[in-house]
Amino acid sequence: MRISSLMIKDPITISDRTSVQEAIHLMKENSIRHLPVVESSNKLVGWVTLADMKQALLPAVVTGLSVADLMIKNPVTMHPDADVETAAQIIFQRKIGGIPVVDSNDTVVGVITVTDILGAFIKIMGILTDGLRLDVNVGNEPEGFRKVSQIIHEHGGEIVSVGLDPDISEKKIYYFRLKECPVESIVKTLRDKGYEVLSSE
Repeated sequence: MRISSLMIKDPITISDRTSVQEAIHLMKENSIRHLPVVESSNKLVGWVTLADMKQALLPAVVTGLSVADLMIKNPVTMHPDADVETAAQIIFQRKIGGIPVVDSNDTVVGVITVTDILGAFIKIMGILTDGLRLDVNVGNEPEGFRKVSQIIHEHGGEIVSVGLDPDISEKKIYYFRLKECPVESIVKTLRDKGYEVLSSE
């Protein structure tokens, strides 16, 4: 999935001459926590967050500091054609809330935030759809996933999405999200076949 399909297009921007008070007001008024700082050509020159602006508000009032004095210069950026997984890794590893999206000329074309990525994950995993989750430990059986999937299908289950516990251990746990269906026969058959069903809700 490309960033361009998730990003907030044509985001609100500010100039480096904007006061801290104005930046805070703009973010609160529009319920956003990040703002790209741009030149007149919409070229990115910095990045500000609501948390940083709030922290700097009192010193700014006293000393007259502006966004130019407080913005993150040369922030990490993403291209709209980059993969969402890459953005998710950067946001997680750097513990940041969002990234400005720029084209090859450093012109701001969007913003991607942790909320956008979380929304995509929820949609892909079908978390908000009616259904249930089935957690199954297949152990170290090479064909475990295929066999469990087949059992689910044979008993009327329709798989919406599958997750895998990334921990390396003697347990290999798959998280199956299914469309709403009677699950008792699926669980019984899995247990009869020696699979550990950890949850079915």
